[in-house]
Amino acid sequence: MTLQTGKFSERSGIAANRRFRWIAAIALVVLAGCSGGSDGGTGSAGASGKPALPAAAPASSPAVTPVAAAATVTRNLEVPAALAQKPFDAVKTLKIPPGFGIRLWARIAGARFMALAPNGDVLVSRPDSGEIFLLRDTAGSADNTPQKFDFASGLQKPHDMVFHVIGNVTYLYVSESNQVTRSVYNPGDTQTAAREVVVGNLPNDSTPELKGFYSHQLKNIALSPDHKLYISIASSCNACSEDATSTPVRGAIYEYNADGTGQRLFARGIRNAEGLDFIPGTNNLWVAVNSRDEIRYPFDKDFDGDGASDYGKIIRAFVDENPAELFTHVRDGGNYGWPFCQPLPNDRMTDIGMERDYEWNRDGSNLDCASVDRPSKGIRAHSAPLGMSFLQNSKVPVAYRKGAVVALHGCWNCSRLDSGYKVVYFPFDDAGNAGAEMDLVSGFVTNPDTREEWGRPVDAIADAKGNILISDDSAGAIYQLYPLAQ
Repeated sequence: MTLQTGKFSERSGIAANRRFRWIAAIALVVLAGCSGGSDGGTGSAGASGKPALPAAAPASSPAVTPVAAAATVTRNLEVPAALAQKPFDAVKTLKIPPGFGIRLWARIAGARFMALAPNGDVLVSRPDSGEIFLLRDTAGSADNTPQKFDFASGLQKPHDMVFHVIGNVTYLYVSESNQVTRSVYNPGDTQTAAREVVVGNLPNDSTPELKGFYSHQLKNIALSPDHKLYISIASSCNACSEDATSTPVRGAIYEYNADGTGQRLFARGIRNAEGLDFIPGTNNLWVAVNSRDEIRYPFDKDFDGDGASDYGKIIRAFVDENPAELFTHVRDGGNYGWPFCQPLPNDRMTDIGMERDYEWNRDGSNLDCASVDRPSKGIRAHSAPLGMSFLQNSKVPVAYRKGAVVALHGCWNCSRLDSGYKVVYFPFDDAGNAGAEMDLVSGFVTNPDTREEWGRPVDAIADAKGNILISDDSAGAIYQLYPLAQ
């Protein structure tokens, strides 16, 4: 499917999420309905008409852990007058969880990935213009919109950004289409310092063998608590076998030392990993992956009911729902199947089976699909998951502080706009396993039948105040999902 923020990691692992999560505390009361009660307040009359006796003090009980709630409340998007140009010159509504509001925070045309700086500033990449912008919160100003600075320009399709501390030095890593660079960062900087190339000569559309064509040349990165750099080198195509034998392998993740030395293949068969992040305090890498389009029916069966086998055919009803996108832990040395094995969804989107690709592995001779790594979770086909980040070390409301947010950019070629176009949340347990996906922000599609939409989420990160920022390259916007005062 698709195209495709920055991150922060630290030697101690205290702030090892993908974004720099130095966040101020804001609490969430999720247990709505627990305040206010049953038969009246103190001094109200009981059933006998006499004043009720004070209730006995409840016995002490264990603290209740708030539970994350899905998007069930429709609210108007709050739009400052200074930002009310199209498409925000008309009322927009979004569905969000109870206890939250949502506002338009900034406008940046083509906004893609974001990174939270140590001082709370926010970097936003715009690959098409080769620029990175810096947004500085000016809460309390007349229009309540951030200051905007031109942080860097003249880059080769900059995409992902990571803040990472080594010793006493904070570096800003930036992935470009052909290289990864880094610069020393000092809190308050509004322009990049001198940049050094950490990893050069990455494949892009200028690579001779690709002859000017590279479908997924934007690069994404992560840095681990033990100072390893991970680069997603995505596929050059929808599905092709040559990427599996190229140098470097495409559709793969490579590991390097933080200075760019020590290259090695970490995992392969990962078509297009856009979001990369580590569970905070661990070396457990998770990725959000875009799977292939136009998959041929891989079974010698009648799918469309005409009595004839549909083996190898393009059937729109099957294509619209297959293969699953991936949200998965990545194992060192793992092979996740692409392009030879495809993940076919099930109702639970867990323990997803892998099926031979009709075009590239019809007889199973290129790869035994029973031997490949199964993804941790599936996401609806063609949702186009892009940015993802863990919230464990942020100050978002407590109920959401043990999981990950994933931005689903949405299907570009489906019959209907039912896949993606929203931000979702995955709760995690103490063992590092992802739970069931739930909607966090939706409503960007106004008519799925006629394919009408007004926004496409790209990335989601926690900011320094406990809000969740969402970038949108279609509407040219940054939204702020914020907890309501309790």
